[in-house]
Order: sequence, then C-alpha cells, then structure tokens
Amino acid sequence: MNGKRTRIYEGKAKILYEGPEPNTVIVHFKDDATAFNAEKKAVIEGKGVLNQRISEHIFLKLNEMGLPTHFLRSLNMREQLVRSVEIIPLEIVVRNVAAGSLAKRLGLEEGTPLPRSIIECYYKNDKLGDPMVNEEHITAFGWATPMEMDDIMHMSIRINDFLSGLFLGIGIKLVDFKMEYGRYIENDMMRVVLADEISPDNCRLWDIKTQQKLDKDVFRRDLGSLTDAYQEVARRLGIIQPGEAPERAKPKLVKTDS
Repeated sequence: MNGKRTRIYEGKAKILYEGPEPNTVIVHFKDDATAFNAEKKAVIEGKGVLNQRISEHIFLKLNEMGLPTHFLRSLNMREQLVRSVEIIPLEIVVRNVAAGSLAKRLGLEEGTPLPRSIIECYYKNDKLGDPMVNEEHITAFGWATPMEMDDIMHMSIRINDFLSGLFLGIGIKLVDFKMEYGRYIENDMMRVVLADEISPDNCRLWDIKTQQKLDKDVFRRDLGSLTDAYQEVARRLGIIQPGEAPERAKPKLVKTDS
C-alpha cells in the first residue's frame, strides 16, 4: 500500500490505518514481540508476515464455515483489510490443557488435560493487568449484553472445535488461545464478529509427539528461535513451502525501564 495513510491506533503487535473503502481498516502486522505486559520486548524480522499469513489462513476457513469475522482480504504479505468494528473490551480465553496462568492459579502440572474445555473472560485493560471477570461483571458494567455473551460463548466453542481439529491434523495440540470480538452493523442490525487475529502470538501450540512449543512461549521463556517455531506452524498448515522463509535479521532486544 503506497501513499500517505491515516493512522488510527498502534498496539504492541499491530498498527491500524483507515481503510480505502467505507467502514474498513487496514491492519499492519509488526515484527515486535512483547511478553509480560510489554516488560520484555524484541524486534524479530519476519514475525509479522508469518502472523498475517497464518491468521489469514484461519480466518478464511472460519468465514467459509459461516462463522462471522472482521476479515475481508489480505492486501500484501504483512497487511489485511478488515471490517471496522467496535471492539468489545474483553479477552476470551479457551483452555483445553492446563498451562500458563491457569496452571499457576490452580496448582496444576502444566500439560494436564482438562476435564473439558474451559472459557475464561478477562477485562481488556493493560493498566489493570487484564483482570479475570465473569458474566456478572460483564453485564453489570455494560461491556457486553447477555445476548452478546451468548453469541460469544457459542462462537468460541465452535472455533475451539474447529481449531483443535485443524491443528490435530498437522500434529499440533491446541493447548489454549485468546480471542477478541467486535460489534459490526450489517443491514441495520448489530452483530458480534470475531476480530483481532488468530496466530501463534495468541495460541499455545505444542507438538503432539515432542511437546515442543511452537508459540510465543518460545520468546517468553527463551526456548530458541521464535521465527523458526512460527515457520514450522506455517509449513505444517501448508502456508509456506519447505525452505521458504521471510527475510529476517538477528532479533534486536529493546531495553525497558525497571
């Protein structure tokens, strides 16, 4: 995309620009990697391209299934055109296996299969550390209506079923993942659609045989090359071919104030 563009917002991993069509937004995937609420940072060249291509692949399949998303089309290797939506200030986390904060909170051994999939809701607020909330909080404070929460829960279960099967078919275990939803007006009716992205940045993905981590925990825990892990996911999904890789340089660490 050439020419001057109007920047709407810049987050940890993406920049949003006004789209070329009414009610659209351009999403630019950055190479920035962050962890621990941005206390740890690095620039990893090629990461944004991999996340864009993986997220595009998954959103296209979800659209084909009739699950509404904000995704319209890719513009290039690093950018997507999406519907402009009002983001619901919640992070929806679906957990299939004990890991991360759930394992710590409940004293579970990481990797323990859960009796059933668990859906958790977090209030999207970096200053507060994205605290966990329940549907009483959500509806009382007006972050989402009961009907919207019904839609969110129903879609989250369907998306988890689809993604679990998709990754199982390529030898990857979907441990947990985070989603965001938005409101979109279509034919004078408000509907809830899946927004943001689905990529190794917001999924925990483990190799079924080796339990090797193929997600952002590689960066969080210094387990090796994040780009190599993301490339492996993309190769197994058939998005890139063996030997194909985005150009990248050595990760540049960014110092932060203590």
